[in-house]
Amino acid sequence: MSENGIKVETPPCIVEGEDLYELIYEKPQYGLTETRLHYCPGCGHSTVHKLIAEVIEELGIQENVIGVAPVGCAVFAYDYLNIDMQEAAHGRATAVATGIKRVLPDKYVFTYQGDGDLAAIGTAETIHCINRGENIMIIFINNAVYGMTSGQMAPTTLEGMKTTTSPYGRDVSLVGWPIRMSELIAPLNGAYYVTRQSVHTANNVRKTKKAIMNGFKYQQLKKGVSFIEIISNCPSNWKMTPVQSNQFIDSDMIKYYPLGDVKVPEKN
Repeated sequence: MSENGIKVETPPCIVEGEDLYELIYEKPQYGLTETRLHYCPGCGHSTVHKLIAEVIEELGIQENVIGVAPVGCAVFAYDYLNIDMQEAAHGRATAVATGIKRVLPDKYVFTYQGDGDLAAIGTAETIHCINRGENIMIIFINNAVYGMTSGQMAPTTLEGMKTTTSPYGRDVSLVGWPIRMSELIAPLNGAYYVTRQSVHTANNVRKTKKAIMNGFKYQQLKKGVSFIEIISNCPSNWKMTPVQSNQFIDSDMIKYYPLGDVKVPEKN
């Protein structure tokens, strides 16, 4: 049986004048598995999963995609995306993706990481992967907190924002300013495409899907890393309703993390 979703047929057997073929394994037809999504109501992960699945289906590359998900809420991606997935240690997704891409250069490889993972423990791996110009896509979910482990302050937590480890609000005089990862990595030569989008409105969802589509397509050009930052909701840890969390993105998040392309490929 093939692990790659390949339809395999056995040699024909003659039975009463008819050719019979045994179906060993049938190619999966959908980008999402049948596992029910379990994320908190209003969480952006579910929407981003759906967008990744739609893009993979529309491009017809399901058999050739490998995703890497590390620790955090992002780790559950392998339960829902109907593709080959590899788990990575906390912060090490880009290192694992580098190895996969170099061994299997014709595959579409992407990482799916949160801000506590990519912008904290994984900062070094992220920076050096991009600086090398590895031909992968990085999907970076920025919800300004450590989501899975009860909402501690992350490198992306806004000034004055309350978390379980900053109950009086982030004090920049003590812990520094929130890191704008897209602006930080865009100047690196290995960064080919850098964009920041969100999934808190229908229009923004469409723009995010286009960005993910670009990220997959740009891998064919072998020009470097596509970095897609996505501003996402975390209503549970923000102590808000889903509607309030959408409003918070508009009123606070995108003021500090403006949406749009940060670095686009130069036109030939």
